[in-house]
Amino acid sequence: MSEELKRFLEKVHPGITTFDFDGKETPCIELDATKYDEIMSKVAGQSLSINTDLNILQDGLGNAFVEVVLVFSKGNFVEKFMVNAKTHLAFFDALAKTSMLALSSPKSNYGKDNVFMIQLPRPEKAQDALEIIKDALIPKN
Repeated sequence: MSEELKRFLEKVHPGITTFDFDGKETPCIELDATKYDEIMSKVAGQSLSINTDLNILQDGLGNAFVEVVLVFSKGNFVEKFMVNAKTHLAFFDALAKTSMLALSSPKSNYGKDNVFMIQLPRPEKAQDALEIIKDALIPKN
């Protein structure tokens, strides 16, 4: 295993999942309670936009990682999460289908409380990213 691959694996966020929200699998990034509360305290009760970027990193050997970057318009902060696309392809498939991303805490009751939903402003970006990710997961010779 290359040193670069090891570094990416060390950066992978552990709380990547999906859950059923109104009959649709919805991608979710689980945060520890402190981080979730910190974000909510910065954005609660405010009208804001969240720019969501998906930076795809690939090695040509069938490994792909995606840095999910959330830029909050209020509170002046950025959150970054590294996702291993090989083990969490369903996350990106759900993202492309729903154009929604959830942030949750460990004490969340999915779809009911302690879940912060983000609507992607440009759904085609997630769909294009999914195609790039799928292609990146095929080893090139």
